[in-house]
Amino acid sequence: MIGRLTGKLAAKAPPQLLIDVGGVGYECEAPMSTFYKLPELGMTISLLTHLTVREDAHLLYAFGSAPERQLFRDLIKISGVGPKIALAILSGLSVADFWAIVREAQITRLTKVPGVGRKTAERLVVELRDRAGVIGDGSIVSVAGIAGPSSPLQEARAALEALGYRPAEAQRLADAVTGEGLSAEQIIREALKRAVR
Repeated sequence: MIGRLTGKLAAKAPPQLLIDVGGVGYECEAPMSTFYKLPELGMTISLLTHLTVREDAHLLYAFGSAPERQLFRDLIKISGVGPKIALAILSGLSVADFWAIVREAQITRLTKVPGVGRKTAERLVVELRDRAGVIGDGSIVSVAGIAGPSSPLQEARAALEALGYRPAEAQRLADAVTGEGLSAEQIIREALKRAVR
């Protein structure tokens, strides 16, 4: 299993990134919480990874911290929760917020994450409640091109759609937070915060 990648950040277009490790490019998907901490293209990064092997593909997911990767692994063990929903949860909520929501059984707040319906939210709370008291935050691993949309606003909309929001909803969320000089990451972060309130 591939547990960590260290190399140059060759490209990034949420939720996908490309890491050049000794001349080999690894395509990964990452939650927005990891994207927020990525450096400029060409810089060296080190990310923790999770490899999923399917009959038709080998998929690599990258994370900026051990708690994020562990939560991803916990989430994909739950029936009805796949990698796409797990990434959406990690993109919309911090690890600490997720565990607080589970402890307090805030089903409605979980249903605001794209792809998480009431039954899935209830299942998450029931199956992960016992673990919610023992999980803590960890420190971020050092995070040292896929061609993306041309403007930060377009990039933010595309990222929100990739996380499961419908195009109209992604546009509404992104347009609500646009401001002069905001980066795509800043727009996405604020849009996700507003979406799960």
